[in-house]
Amino acid sequence: MKVPERYYDEIFAFAGQWDMPSSCGLKIIRKPEKTYVIVTELYQDNPGTSVTYAGVSLANQICEKKGLNLADITYVECNPNTNSKLSFYDEEYFEVTFVEGVPPQYRQLDKEEVKAMLE
Repeated sequence: MKVPERYYDEIFAFAGQWDMPSSCGLKIIRKPEKTYVIVTELYQDNPGTSVTYAGVSLANQICEKKGLNLADITYVECNPNTNSKLSFYDEEYFEVTFVEGVPPQYRQLDKEEVKAMLE
């Protein structure tokens, strides 16, 4: 399953669990009211940790490399559409909130939210 390049602007290399070399698609959208950091799962093109399992570590690595502050971004995980017959490969976007000492909180974005974010 190849992820279409329209989902990301660059491949971002990061240290996954146990410092395993990993990669994801990355798109940063800066709007007047907020900055969206969208990480996209690359499936077989990622040799290591998935974006979901990398969690706050990945978010922190992106912020450090891109000069962002975790508290000032909206962090979004994208499961891209890979045109698979399996429904769990359908396109979905989740806003992820990180609070220290609490598991990440996921909220699925509806189509209108995704459209507004990507415009």
